Amino acid sequence: MKLTYTKHGDYNLPDLDIPAQEKVPVNRYGRMHGNYLKKNNRTAYNELLFSGRLNRYLADLGEQAEKMLALLTEQYAATENVTEEMKAADQMGWVRAMNSIRNRAEEVVLSELVYR
Repeated sequence: MKLTYTKHGDYNLPDLDIPAQEKVPVNRYGRMHGNYLKKNNRTAYNELLFSGRLNRYLADLGEQAEKMLALLTEQYAATENVTEEMKAADQMGWVRAMNSIRNRAEEVVLSELVYR
């Protein structure tokens, strides 16, 4: 790999060419993981950024997180018998149970995918 330099004042700085990032939507979990990498793993963040793969990586991770959240929520609801019948009989109880389930599932997603 041949590097070229440009003189800026008294310093020779390398001419780094950052490839254009692919324009893909990055959801909430992807942005959270990007911020985590930027603060805690600068090497991995810079490698992804300078190779032009950062947005695609974050978008894929965000999609995985959404799928995992939906699957865990469904499984927890089935395990705890939170059904449509419960929703019809006791709406507030159903809402409380689903909020609890969603919060627990999101904690798993954050610890297993986002903040790793």
